[in-house]
Amino acid sequence: MRKIYEPENMMEGELLQAMLASEGIESHITGRHLLGAIGELPVSGLLGLAVEDGRAEQARQLITEYNGAFLLAGDEPDSYPDVLLC
Repeated sequence: MRKIYEPENMMEGELLQAMLASEGIESHITGRHLLGAIGELPVSGLLGLAVEDGRAEQARQLITEYNGAFLLAGDEPDSYPDVLLC
């Protein structure tokens, strides 16, 4: 397995992991058990998203496209501007 991305937090890591799974790419979040040691360990660089070597390029491309996506006009409700309801 190869580390392809460093999520900012566990929520982002799990969201990207689910997105990759929907595309048939199995992934693993490394460092999730180190989060409880913040204060003793450096705050950044603890989490990583890893995939099989043969799927790394495809996974990187999907994450790049995901991070570059913009909201489409009309995706946010009028009663809650700048808030996307899921």
